[in-house]
Amino acid sequence: MNETPFNPNVESPATQEASKQTSQGMRPVLIWDVPVRLVHWLMALSFTGAYLTSEADDWRWLHVSLGYTMMGLIVFRALWGFIGSRHARFTSFIKGPTEVFAYLKSLVSGRAQHYAGHNPAGAIAILALLILGFIQTSTGHLLYQDLAGEWMEEVHEALAAVLLGVVLVHIAGVFISSHLHRENLIKAMFTGRKRADQKVAIHSHWRSIGLLVLLMVSAFWTYQLQDQLQHQSKNTANDGKTATTESHATTKQGKHEDDDD
Repeated sequence: MNETPFNPNVESPATQEASKQTSQGMRPVLIWDVPVRLVHWLMALSFTGAYLTSEADDWRWLHVSLGYTMMGLIVFRALWGFIGSRHARFTSFIKGPTEVFAYLKSLVSGRAQHYAGHNPAGAIAILALLILGFIQTSTGHLLYQDLAGEWMEEVHEALAAVLLGVVLVHIAGVFISSHLHRENLIKAMFTGRKRADQKVAIHSHWRSIGLLVLLMVSAFWTYQLQDQLQHQSKNTANDGKTATTESHATTKQGKHEDDDD
């Protein structure tokens, strides 16, 4: 039996679309819409920022803001996975164990199957990131609202470490896939274009939805920043009043001591 990945006679029905795509006639076509790309990079920015500020008390407001941003983005991406464009939908890239094993086998053999959208192994990493990310941000919300004890803080930190591990595996997978397919997948997540048959291309960037997401995130960040600046201003004013009160008390005490003399 011929085990060539692109032979339709040996592939499962779930991989027929990927198998039909050969190197002949394939050219860069639109695969990822704007919402998918925007949410991807905003989530990467939010997780990185939240992780770097997790131990800094002075930047707690930023840590919390980025955490809530990530939670909102995950909720949107989950929704977009049902109503979004072709390759954004979960049904287009979530495969069964047989399909995942077949793809991993093709990687080992050096004849990696090509998928227009996410490959089966990448799909596992994406699901893990979404699920773990939502649980992680939920534990952060419980801590911020004082709805859980100190044990939740340990869970929150442990989940952050696990999530970081999944992120690193995902990044490694992107570089490996880029090398095997001789295709810059990082660039594709910026441009939205990958080498594929024109038949599997999407026909809309969905820029309006992407703009709506960007405006909502920007509005939230602006609100959080203004709230933090107001909080700092009040603290500065209170510190000034306290210092003035202490100064007056010291002066009054000094005069009282002089009178006693």
